[in-house]
Amino acid sequence: MGAKGSKERRRLLVFTYGTLKRGFANHGLMQDLIRTGDAAFVGTAHTAGRLPLVCGPYRVPFLLNLPGAGEHVFGELYAVSPRALAGMDDLEGTRKGHYERLPISVVVEGEDQKEVEVEAEAYYAHRSYAGVMWRRCGEMGYKVYSEKEAKGYVRRKDRPHDITFLDQIRIFIASPQT
Repeated sequence: MGAKGSKERRRLLVFTYGTLKRGFANHGLMQDLIRTGDAAFVGTAHTAGRLPLVCGPYRVPFLLNLPGAGEHVFGELYAVSPRALAGMDDLEGTRKGHYERLPISVVVEGEDQKEVEVEAEAYYAHRSYAGVMWRRCGEMGYKVYSEKEAKGYVRRKDRPHDITFLDQIRIFIASPQT
């Protein structure tokens, strides 16, 4: 098998539901990864089970690993290389406790418009604050992170730099719901 075949075999499916989707603030990373051959768009997808999708501080989207709560969440599925995964992990702050990458079952539209359930991974809000964030959001979530939900999103470069994102999350959770 050639080098390309070997690279293809190591691809992992990643479900994106927020700012990494086409048309949103962090999609530039996906475009760069597609350009270098480290990612490929597979198709639109939705979670096989119900999960909460909420917005936290700065309208940042968070998928919560609370199966059965929330909605079937719609997003995009990408096949990514290990190099791409490292870049995505860095963006999502997995080593800082912002998000954690965990398995997820998603349904993608296959050939002939037939839906196919596949195993992938997704970036979930870190378990250390997910339950509290769900309660802070009134146990109300979204089916999709659209332009409406993203209204008011603040890019990382435009957020205060004298406070960590985890501290921003803690402040958000402690603040009254508006």
